[in-house]
Amino acid sequence: MIALSHPCRLATAAIYLTLTAAAFAQAPYPNRNITLVLPFAAGSGTDTTTRLIGKELGVALGVNTVIDNKAGANGSIAASYVARSPADGYTLFVTTNTTHSANPFLLKTMSYDPVKDFTPIARTGDLPFMLVINPEIPANSVAELIALAKKEPGKYSYASGSSSAIVSGATFARLAGIDLLHVPYKSSPPALTDVIAGRVSMMFVDVPTGLPHVNGKALKALAVTTKQRSALLPELPTMDDTVKGFDITSWQGYLGPANMPKDIVVKLNAEIRKIVERPDIKSQLAERGMEAFSGPPEEFDAFLKEQLVLWEKLITAAGIEKQ
Repeated sequence: MIALSHPCRLATAAIYLTLTAAAFAQAPYPNRNITLVLPFAAGSGTDTTTRLIGKELGVALGVNTVIDNKAGANGSIAASYVARSPADGYTLFVTTNTTHSANPFLLKTMSYDPVKDFTPIARTGDLPFMLVINPEIPANSVAELIALAKKEPGKYSYASGSSSAIVSGATFARLAGIDLLHVPYKSSPPALTDVIAGRVSMMFVDVPTGLPHVNGKALKALAVTTKQRSALLPELPTMDDTVKGFDITSWQGYLGPANMPKDIVVKLNAEIRKIVERPDIKSQLAERGMEAFSGPPEEFDAFLKEQLVLWEKLITAAGIEKQ
C-alpha cells in the first residue's frame, strides 16, 4: 500500500468535503425538519388547525414538522421572524388576515412588508368568527345586546386577541351606535378567559377557539360575522341580520420568506392542497371550526392583494386609529 504524503491527505480531505457538501446541497427537498411559525398562542384557532394540517404535511413529505408559536405585537413578531429567515422552505408562516391584511392599517410602524417579504404558497380556508358574551349578560340576541348597551352607555366592553376581533368589535360599535370599551390581549385564549370570568363583557372570536366554551355553557354565542350563515354553525344568525352591512371573514394560509425556489413552492402547494381536500381532513377541520379549501399559489397571491384593499376599507370605516 502506498502512503499518501501530508499535502496529498489534505487535498484528498478537501475534495471529500467538497463532494459531500455538494451532495447534501443537491439532496431532494425536504431532508430535515420544517418549522411552522404561528403568530398566535397555543390553543388559538390557527394553532389547532395547523397542528392537524402540519402533521399530515410532515407525513406526506417524510419529515417532521415543528410548531413554533410566536405570539405578540399583533402577529408582527412571528411575521418579522419568517421574513428574515432563509428562503429554503424549512421555515414557513401559517397566518391569517391579522398579519397580512389588517396590520398595515392598524400599526403605525411595520417591521415587515406583507407583499415584498413573503412568498404565497397555499390558502387553506376560512376561520369564521362569532360574537360570544358572558352568560350572565341578560341578552339572547344581538338586538337585545344592543338594547342593553344603549340603555347603559360605557358599561359593556369587548376583548380582542387578533385583528379580526379588533375590527369586528369596532365595526359593531359603529354600525349599532353603541359605546363599547376595547380591551386588547396578545392572543384569543387569555381574552376568552376574562370574558368567561366576567371581567370583559363580550368578544368576537374564531369558531375553533370559542366553540368548546359555547358547548360547555361557559359562553353564549349570538351570531357569526360572515354575510351568510356558516355551514359549521347553521343555527346561528348572522350579525348582518341585525346590524346591516356587517361582513367580516378571517382567512388562513401558508407563506414562506420572499424569493423561495419555485419548485419548492409547487411541491408544498401540491401537498397542502391534497391534504386540505381529503374528506377526512375536511371533516376534522370542520369539527375544529374551519371551512377548508385551497388553490394554486398564484390565486393566493392575488387574494392577498385583494384583501389588503378590503381590510383598509373595513378599518377606515370602523374609525380605528393606528397604534
